[in-house]
Amino acid sequence: MTNAACSSWWPCAFKMSSKHGEKESQSNAGLYKVIRALIHLLGCLQFSYSVYYDWNYVVIPISVSRMGSGYGGKLKFLTFWDAILQSVYFTICLLNDTVGSNEISIRQKPLIRKIKDYMYATVAFPVAMFVGVTFWALMAIDRELVFPKALDDFFPSWLNHVMHTNIVIFTLLEMIISFRVYPKRSEGFTGLFVFTAIYFIWVHVIFAKSGAWVYPVLEILNWWQRIIFFLICLGLQAGLYIVGETLNKAKWGKVQKLLESGRSSKKK
Repeated sequence: MTNAACSSWWPCAFKMSSKHGEKESQSNAGLYKVIRALIHLLGCLQFSYSVYYDWNYVVIPISVSRMGSGYGGKLKFLTFWDAILQSVYFTICLLNDTVGSNEISIRQKPLIRKIKDYMYATVAFPVAMFVGVTFWALMAIDRELVFPKALDDFFPSWLNHVMHTNIVIFTLLEMIISFRVYPKRSEGFTGLFVFTAIYFIWVHVIFAKSGAWVYPVLEILNWWQRIIFFLICLGLQAGLYIVGETLNKAKWGKVQKLLESGRSSKKK
């Protein structure tokens, strides 16, 4: 197997000695690159379009719900933040596919590859999973708490699934198709906590400006209970970060060990 093929196609631990095996491996590597680029393109297009459509065409009367109205508009909601986040992330993935590098064994990663890998670990995966898991969990308990039935006439079903279902599907697909080494946990938690803290501050800015909380549950809690609520949300996101780290290790851990052993043997 050639080095180029090995660095792009994940089963690079398999060695093929025949010329036929090398050609087949190169063909598989080329196909894999196309599939990965298509997934990135589809992710970029659907999440970007969902942000555009929601912002421009979803209008919910105040008599039905305050969703998207008042100070902050649609930017009040973490779901909308996450849709923007996924749009940016998959755009970066596309740019990395074209001007960066997806090679596994590369020593000096391009800046865009470093941004892509760090962004996925710290915010793209845990925030997407947090939004998807909490939304569908609350929907299963009582949909009126999170997405009242009255919204169905104004908020398309396909848009709901893009923002709450596809984000989970595509972040898991990205885990499978792209090799990455997770940052040190302290560095990863720092990125996640900064993002979450900014959103929590924004929630309080909205309250200060409008006198209304973004989420109804915050209205029935006192200040100490709200602090506990925010800490629980932060803890859940931290747990999802560890889930992502664990899944990445399960998927790519053997490849990473092979690379590290190969590099150490070269030094000797």
